[in-house]
Amino acid sequence: MQAIFRMGIPVSGKNLFPSNIQGLPTWYEVRVNLRGHTARTSEYDLMVAMNAETYARDVREVRPGGYVLYDSTWPLDPALMRDDVTFLGVPYARLCNESFTEARERTLMKNIAYVGTLAALFDIDMDIVSGMLKEKFARKPALMESNAKAIQLGHRYALEHFECPLPFRLESMDATKDSILIDGNTATALGCVYAGATVAAWYPITPSTSVLDAFKGFCEAYRVDKATGEKRYCILQAEDELGAIGMVIGAAWNGARAFTSTSGPGISLMSELIGLAYYAEVPAVIIDVQRVGPSTGMPTRTQQGDIMMCAYASHGDTKHVVLFPSNPRECFEFAVKAFDLAERLQTPVFLLSDLDIGMNDWVVPRLQWDDGYKPHRGRVLSKEELLALPKFHRYSPEDELGVAARTLPGVHEKGAFFTRGSGHNKLGGYTEIPDEYQEVMDRLLRKHRAARTIVPEAVIERRAGATFGVVTLGGCDPAVREALDVLEERGIRGNFLRVRAFPFGDEVEAFLAEHDTLFVVEQNRDAQLRSLLVMETQVAKEKVRSVLAYGGFPLQANQVIEGIVARLGAGASVNGTAPHTNGHAHAHTHGAHDAHDARQEPHGDEGGMP
Repeated sequence: MQAIFRMGIPVSGKNLFPSNIQGLPTWYEVRVNLRGHTARTSEYDLMVAMNAETYARDVREVRPGGYVLYDSTWPLDPALMRDDVTFLGVPYARLCNESFTEARERTLMKNIAYVGTLAALFDIDMDIVSGMLKEKFARKPALMESNAKAIQLGHRYALEHFECPLPFRLESMDATKDSILIDGNTATALGCVYAGATVAAWYPITPSTSVLDAFKGFCEAYRVDKATGEKRYCILQAEDELGAIGMVIGAAWNGARAFTSTSGPGISLMSELIGLAYYAEVPAVIIDVQRVGPSTGMPTRTQQGDIMMCAYASHGDTKHVVLFPSNPRECFEFAVKAFDLAERLQTPVFLLSDLDIGMNDWVVPRLQWDDGYKPHRGRVLSKEELLALPKFHRYSPEDELGVAARTLPGVHEKGAFFTRGSGHNKLGGYTEIPDEYQEVMDRLLRKHRAARTIVPEAVIERRAGATFGVVTLGGCDPAVREALDVLEERGIRGNFLRVRAFPFGDEVEAFLAEHDTLFVVEQNRDAQLRSLLVMETQVAKEKVRSVLAYGGFPLQANQVIEGIVARLGAGASVNGTAPHTNGHAHAHTHGAHDAHDARQEPHGDEGGMP
């Protein structure tokens, strides 16, 4: 995948691995498309069948006219053969047994030899492959020699026995020259570093663990005083998620920029203290890399099932600011934004990613940074400002956002106050008087509504002659865009909106109002984004339809196309994703694809609250 990227070709990879630690098969899909479409597809042009236990499934799932690459040291079961598929057998085990002496080396290098064959079949630039080997094994020349030898074995055999390259092949482009290949969790961690986060507390959970792994690595590289060796950061692994969010709230209350990363089960456990931070108005950044629920669910599959939970986390009346990045670049940018919003609004802010964004490599525009950036710390009173006040009250007076100034511990005794999760009035004093309690709760609601003016705006793209609108969020973006392109080729045109934050801005209200027919595309069973739109905007629920996919694999354009066409009754063919073009190939190792699980609702009011 990295070699293809270095050839300047847009590419995507999806690692489909099981959560069962007993060693079930793992799959890796690579998609290349001249048009730059990188959403997942299950139309496999070439299957690299490396596991005899999955051969039957591998062969079954190749598209007619496709290819299967396998180890022909042992004969393939005749029952697996298909007339409409070309089988490419390479005796990898025999070649490696003849070329390497150590048993372990023979096993490891057999896998590497596949790379050489693929390079020949797809016409991958071998100079790039050689350069990558030198980079990876610069300090281990023996390993570099073995890997290079194995690659040449597979490459030479393919050139001598097959017609290379295949009818679909790779050709160098310049479409990635201003891009990078990065996963969302690494980008999120980098964003936290750039935002000035110095405290992180967490409890390990898939698929968010690598956020803290990356943050730790960045801190060790950039947050250690070179002269004294003093660490200018604090990373705490708590006893559980409730402990982790408690540490974050405490650090933020003391003035540090602090965050935690977790997944859905962790949000469930944190909910009690998230309510404390909301009501006591303490900043906190909570990163949720979503996975499939409920309960333990499928920890290594992706979903968007935490939307409602994060929007209203905790008991009582609570509403939170939630940011929805769609790719690693926005993970980086929104991580920084999350800290500014949390401190400016003095409230928890969620960064809601998912496993597909967080753990898979994406090609995104190069990350940009403004060296003039200054963190927005919100209304924090200094000693001088405190001394100038006749008296300090924690929750009054408020500004145009509904936010009152806060103080940090130790600045001056005049700024001392009692932080409480129990009922309090606007002066910070204990109360059980209805009017005083409601006055505070109403201000918190005004603050949440005001946030719509400072959160990231929705992305909107209009097409001439569009007859409907499509609303989506997060990692659905590439599949929805591809679907709209394919539909336009069939004369079916729709406008596009991707929400990037909750509360929704005025531009979302306007988009919903201008369309008589709306489709909301999301990856959960209960139409959570649709429910949130119906509850939190003026849109009539009768005109909002859902297109849902929640099997656990990344969204495909086909699922979107089928859902929209079925509801429109357009009678258009929905076979295939984007038309096949030169330079287009889907490779799948080990082989297995998602069952199509798109669900279309027969009536607009069936996607209500879960």
